[in-house]
Amino acid sequence: MKLKNHRRAGWLRTAVSFAVVSVISAGAAAAGAASAPLPQMGFNNWNSTHCRDEFDEAMIRGVADKFISLGLKDAGYTYVNVDDCWANWQRDKDGALQANPKRFPGGIKALAAYIHEHGLKFGLYSSAGTSTCEPLQENRGFPGGLGHEKQDAATFASWDVDYLKYDNCNNNKVDAHKRYLDMANALRATHRQIFFSMCEWGENKPWLWAGKPPVSAQSWRTTGDITDTYASMLKIFKQNVVLDKYASLGHWNDPDMLEVGNGGMTDVEYQSHFSLWAIMASPLLVGTDIRKIKPDALQILLNKEVIAVDQDPLGVQGKQVRDADGIHVIVKPMKDGSRAVAVFNETDAAVDASVTAKEIGLKAAAKYKVRDLWQHSDASGDGSIKVNLPAHAIAMYRISNN
Repeated sequence: MKLKNHRRAGWLRTAVSFAVVSVISAGAAAAGAASAPLPQMGFNNWNSTHCRDEFDEAMIRGVADKFISLGLKDAGYTYVNVDDCWANWQRDKDGALQANPKRFPGGIKALAAYIHEHGLKFGLYSSAGTSTCEPLQENRGFPGGLGHEKQDAATFASWDVDYLKYDNCNNNKVDAHKRYLDMANALRATHRQIFFSMCEWGENKPWLWAGKPPVSAQSWRTTGDITDTYASMLKIFKQNVVLDKYASLGHWNDPDMLEVGNGGMTDVEYQSHFSLWAIMASPLLVGTDIRKIKPDALQILLNKEVIAVDQDPLGVQGKQVRDADGIHVIVKPMKDGSRAVAVFNETDAAVDASVTAKEIGLKAAAKYKVRDLWQHSDASGDGSIKVNLPAHAIAMYRISNN
């Protein structure tokens, strides 16, 4: 997240004449080896709560409960992540971080234990600066990690934290490479496996260095903060989709958290949002309060066939092969030899879109199987696609040899 003013924060009728994959696994792909995790899936409270009073220990426990009852855990969502405003205004007498006693009276270690009892993982937030991104109030700010990396990492490990989102605010213009390397080294020194999610906003092109030694972060933000609007989602998609060559297994471009269910977009737009993030092998972090989620939004988040594209163990971000006249075509190779294909209409009018087999990387006139990942239907054809796309809509397929 950035400074406060930046962080507010009939389906498709298809006429398909080509093909996609045979059967897709019923569940999301399992997490990879510790050294090469798949794109992270889970929840983060920020997009729905920001720093409002509703964000507290009871809310996070309630979210963990809903992971089970709503089927999110079974679909592959793993992390329950706590964002900014969890900490006390000052460190303790020894300089260690403390939980805000009003919001988290039971403490962070007890909350992590509750999350772990559900078979889930627990994430926490800090910033690579003197204070976090929530603006100062009464000359007080939540303490950041700059200069406290070793102490804070040790604290996180002692609390059994599994994930750190490390932001970029109030950094005193200290070199970003040094700030993030210092925390990466501190986390490794704890000997606890902690997923390192850099939230550097793309300011210093982290895709060029964050995933490589010596930092070796698991993910890095490529953009500023998303907001719950179609225009914001579209802008961030366009910034991230062209960075495909910099992602690799265990190291992911992060275009920010999901807005699905927060109410600022239509279900068609949320379906496009979710599909685009999945084919870009992006983190899938739910940003709505799932205790209150509506059925249509939940159905989007639980589409296991789309999740399987995001979680494919080959670990390749989809490549955009067309960006013309408001139509985007993205192709993602899959480990089983199939291809995932997304055809997205960014325009404000319905469009009849055609995609050739050659664009997808297929031999024309061969016989293929197609799986429509939103209609959950199978077809066969010669490798070309013809589809009617309403405004802001997407069609998504998985293609394999017959």
